[in-house]
Amino acid sequence: MNIGLFGGTFDPIHRGHLALARAARERCQLSRVLFVPANVPPHKQHDLLPAFSHRYAMTALATMQEKEFLPSLLEAPENCESGPATKKNNKASRPNYTIDTVMHLKQSLKKADRLFLLIGIDAFEDIAKWHRVADLFRECAFVIASRPGYSLADVANALPESLRPRKEVTQPFHKQAASGDLVLSGVTIHLLDKVYQPISSTAIRQAAAAGMPLGKFVEPAVAEYIKKTGLYRSR
Repeated sequence: MNIGLFGGTFDPIHRGHLALARAARERCQLSRVLFVPANVPPHKQHDLLPAFSHRYAMTALATMQEKEFLPSLLEAPENCESGPATKKNNKASRPNYTIDTVMHLKQSLKKADRLFLLIGIDAFEDIAKWHRVADLFRECAFVIASRPGYSLADVANALPESLRPRKEVTQPFHKQAASGDLVLSGVTIHLLDKVYQPISSTAIRQAAAAGMPLGKFVEPAVAEYIKKTGLYRSR
């Protein structure tokens, strides 16, 4: 069974996230895609985020129409070592490192199951800084949502140094768009070049704070949840 793992802050989850998941499902024949809201994202440890419960609720609402899409509690506060984090205190729990989530998930999978990590190319640019990233590449394939302006060489050069090809190897790919597959020693990457949607979570939060309609950014149920809870009015 092929399983997709899509982690993120999901603050809020939007149509761009769903488009990536649908494209990955088709490209990699994923039987299911797990959407995993992070309790304490490593790159946003000091940010004031809405409570995990809000972000999980929006994720559940956004995915309820797709039977292969499942909201996941893999990084819920109760699964962290030091207790729950809240909007007022995100330091209460240790960061949710993706490698830890992957290893925890694999305990419940069969040996024949294959895991695919979904990620946008903007986030992938910083992949070399991730915790135990070489281990992560060994444990799962990557599915990256590309966008105009990125080349295949950009993707290869973003890899951690231990997995990065020599410059003379990547030089011919600077003019080749980031699409297709990139298979190197210890690395498997599938690039999706037709799913990019210029949707910003920051812009969505700003629109919500101003009381503007959110229908073109998020699923109707998510828009209604944001409106009823006033989630971003005080931010």
